[in-house]
Amino acid sequence: MSEAHHRTTHRGAIRPRERDAVVQSLRAGMVPRRGQHLIQVGRVEEIKALIDDINRIAGGGAGSRFVIGRYGSGKTFFLHLVRSIALEKRLVTVHADLSPDRRLQSTGGQARSLYAELMTNMATRAKPEGGALASVVERFVSQALTQARDEGVDVEQVIRSRLDQLGELTGGYDFAEVVAAYWRGHDTGDEQLKSNAVRWLRAGYGTRTEARQALGVRTIIDDASFYDHLKLLARFVTMAGFGGLLVCLDEMVNLYKITHTQSRNANYEQILRILNDSFQGTATHLGFLFGGTPEFLTDPRRGLYSYTALQSRLEENAYADADSGLVDHSGPVLRLENLSQEDFYVLLTKLRHVHAYGDPERYLLPDEALTAFMDHCAQRIGEAYFRTPRTTIKKFLDLLAVLEQNPGADWRTLLGRLDIAPETAPEPYDSGDGGEAAPSPGRSPRGSGGDDLVDFRL
Repeated sequence: MSEAHHRTTHRGAIRPRERDAVVQSLRAGMVPRRGQHLIQVGRVEEIKALIDDINRIAGGGAGSRFVIGRYGSGKTFFLHLVRSIALEKRLVTVHADLSPDRRLQSTGGQARSLYAELMTNMATRAKPEGGALASVVERFVSQALTQARDEGVDVEQVIRSRLDQLGELTGGYDFAEVVAAYWRGHDTGDEQLKSNAVRWLRAGYGTRTEARQALGVRTIIDDASFYDHLKLLARFVTMAGFGGLLVCLDEMVNLYKITHTQSRNANYEQILRILNDSFQGTATHLGFLFGGTPEFLTDPRRGLYSYTALQSRLEENAYADADSGLVDHSGPVLRLENLSQEDFYVLLTKLRHVHAYGDPERYLLPDEALTAFMDHCAQRIGEAYFRTPRTTIKKFLDLLAVLEQNPGADWRTLLGRLDIAPETAPEPYDSGDGGEAAPSPGRSPRGSGGDDLVDFRL
């Protein structure tokens, strides 16, 4: 353990806002939205591979990755971390969980619902918490204003000229018209027109009649145009000065759970289209991250491998496998293994460090307490304490909270009172023919952000 501890070097104080974001989120049962880098353990090579993808997207390329791992292996946390890296690299990110009412392809509004959720969660470095769509459009308009002033020409002429290149893409003409309408609202002080434009960009119009009355355009973002508009958006954010668009889709297992074969295959066809564009260079400045379980990928009856064209594109390198110790992080599938015992020890040192605001003088527990805590958990629930660490993370932070508020308390006594139960993997609720499904008994429907700590995976 000492070797791992020595590798965990920390420099500099941690800002209270970041510290509280991590500690409060974890204690409340949620994945932290900021400060993930403070508690990241392992995954060095995997992160390097995704940074290469981000750089490729920023350089005008495209990419698609499937982050595959069993429950507790680290998918959700890993996706959060990669998104934060993308924001630092000046990309725009959008993210959402798939669910029975949010899919990649549908005829009943589920794809439009997924698009709307992605737009709600749009983030930039300046607005990492989401809700950045309007500010991205505003940035584009501001740049056009600057260019028009420098060149002594009309602003709308600059905007139209810059948006002309969108005309070559499906849906590009009306997309450009909506952005131009936003400018007119900006120029005339018509806040309603600006609001209508943003609503259209968020897939907020359910009928073409509504959109035509509000903006004079004849199309809307609907189920059929889901992917086309993501490609448009990727091109647009680069015009606004960003490096590209990264789309993160978690809980892909919900496609695997669709019992209706035709509906499931229609979604897999959409994935195939995305992959083909990524591999053939058709899409630009656009990347996708899909988070899923092994059965979602390899099940021959209902997984991606049940769709022959996808299997041929996603089959992994036969020369690299866990048994041989050889890896290949260049393919579209990136497998995450569970935490090791050493990883969990490093995690505890980082949690202790974050809780102390980055000041070793404020540590509330000595090193021996960390190993004692691990031993105690191992006696109660075995290896589950570090392989699926939801409960143990919360218990550890609870212990630190009591010690912080009760300076005279002895950690040994408190540790003896710790009662802990193993975490069980949640079963995704089934999604039938119509895409409607009830949650399993005892479960609430999943939230939109996949932030429950039951999904906290490092």
